[in-house]
Amino acid sequence: MGMRLLGATILLSLLDVLQAFAIEKKGDVFKKTACPAFLVFENVAYLADMTFELPCKCKPEEASSVVWYFQKNLHSHETTVLTDFNGTVIVDSKQVHAGSDLLKRFSIRLFSLIVFRAQVRDSGHYLCGTKEGLFFYGYDVDVQPTRKITVAFLDKDQHVQEDHKEKEFTLFTTFWDWTRCDRCGVRGEQRRIGLCYVQSAQLKPRYRTALPNVSSCGSRAVPKPFGRLIRLRSPEVAVRSCLAPCPKKEAPGEGVQSISNIVYKLGEKPELPRVPIQYHNQPPKTDLVISCPGARPEHAVAWDKGSVRLYRAHYLVGVRKNMRLFIDHGNHLHLQRLRRRDKATYFCWREGELVAGFELTVTFEPRRQRSPSDPESIFVMRAVGISFAVIVGIFFLVHLSHCRSEVFRKVAKL
Repeated sequence: MGMRLLGATILLSLLDVLQAFAIEKKGDVFKKTACPAFLVFENVAYLADMTFELPCKCKPEEASSVVWYFQKNLHSHETTVLTDFNGTVIVDSKQVHAGSDLLKRFSIRLFSLIVFRAQVRDSGHYLCGTKEGLFFYGYDVDVQPTRKITVAFLDKDQHVQEDHKEKEFTLFTTFWDWTRCDRCGVRGEQRRIGLCYVQSAQLKPRYRTALPNVSSCGSRAVPKPFGRLIRLRSPEVAVRSCLAPCPKKEAPGEGVQSISNIVYKLGEKPELPRVPIQYHNQPPKTDLVISCPGARPEHAVAWDKGSVRLYRAHYLVGVRKNMRLFIDHGNHLHLQRLRRRDKATYFCWREGELVAGFELTVTFEPRRQRSPSDPESIFVMRAVGISFAVIVGIFFLVHLSHCRSEVFRKVAKL
């Protein structure tokens, strides 16, 4: 017991030393990087549902912590303070939802701001500084939507968007590198994300960009008169087929083992690794969204329904109308209006490796035989009895009224 306590104490001391070393190395960067005399905003762009990090690239040496501020529009009276004034906010990224408020989706680590599952409404100005309102560094963040994203399947001889030239500006797409092949040993797919950018000599000079006169389309550096035309162009994704060999592994990775203690072997195929299976029961006619463990929107993720490959060329959202089963641009698998035939085991690949399975059962509640003593049965019988009595009473009243009319008529004749 004493040895365990000693080992834990040594481990905690080592973690403190490593953290102090990281802060000291960060401090060396701040000593070399001087803050600009006039605050400018560095332009960065991301796709919706991505997680991004904004480092505070400069600060005075005496400042031991920073406060981050968010402004939708520059010099706006509406400013969101992103800090707990202790330098960090703990966020469990696994519990973060896209619809959550910005205050529930950020974390501050070693002076850097991390925003989880960014949304279009998170676009704006981010500034690091002090709680007294002294600013050190600023960012112009452009989160571009996936709702109207353009998709090009290169295997179908489809092409990405061409540059759009106007008199005062040019619109074009800047593509990221191709992802890894999302499957190994079988045919897979690769994605390439492209974001909208604009080139113009009329961009506002207070915004700093990687290339002169070039900024992302949603940047505040773009003059407002350009906005209507720029909104006509959307971000895009290119998809192509690929084939990659599976790496030889002696045992599944640590991350795979931590998902579940239940391990399932896929059929009798020795080339496929063992993966954990999660079990889930879902009522019919409901919607279900499945996430691949540990995957982010920029990762290469693939889905299988049993032995059927769910390729994006057929199952990407928007490829066909009225799709019940589809994959969105954040790599989630959607099943809408569940039916009995949706019962299956769904497997997900992450970065070319089969990592997890999800066994879905669509449960139908059996019809229960009601007894006369059930409260619902008593209520129904009472309602039927009262209704029958009312109807019989109305019948007798009508009949009695008719008889009295006949009697009065005969008396009147006499």
